[in-house]
Amino acid sequence: MHHHGYLWTGPKERFDQEALRRPPHPEPPPAPVSDADMKAEQLPKRYREVVAEFPTSDLPPIETAYWLVKPRSLVRGTWGEAKDAALWLGERLAEYAPRFASERDGDSAHLTRLASAAAEQLHSGADVSYGFYLERPSYLSLAVVTCSPNRANAQLACPVA
Repeated sequence: MHHHGYLWTGPKERFDQEALRRPPHPEPPPAPVSDADMKAEQLPKRYREVVAEFPTSDLPPIETAYWLVKPRSLVRGTWGEAKDAALWLGERLAEYAPRFASERDGDSAHLTRLASAAAEQLHSGADVSYGFYLERPSYLSLAVVTCSPNRANAQLACPVA
């Protein structure tokens, strides 16, 4: 078992593009029954867009395990030990804390508790995902995904293998 770290920051409006953060449904929508059915015509088109864009988009997936299908270049680090992955997570929290929109979120004791909880979760084989609003409004997404296999979705392949 090992762990991969992911970090994303960007505009809140982009983070809110949920269609690009969800894996596409395994079955495409039905074809339109007539040329006049504009909505039914748009669904297959949007489905094709999501199928093409979801695995290549840098946007954080809604389900943490799906980071594993994203480009390998998005992996910020790989660790064999949960404590090392949690240390990376804690360092990123400390790095971004001055930009947190909420003072409470940036409290050092709170961040230490988050990193400690992450170490326990990762040690048990679970994934960890944290998100924070930053100034402007921007958003920070941090995730550490357990791999080989992933407990939430064992079918997802390791991006570094």
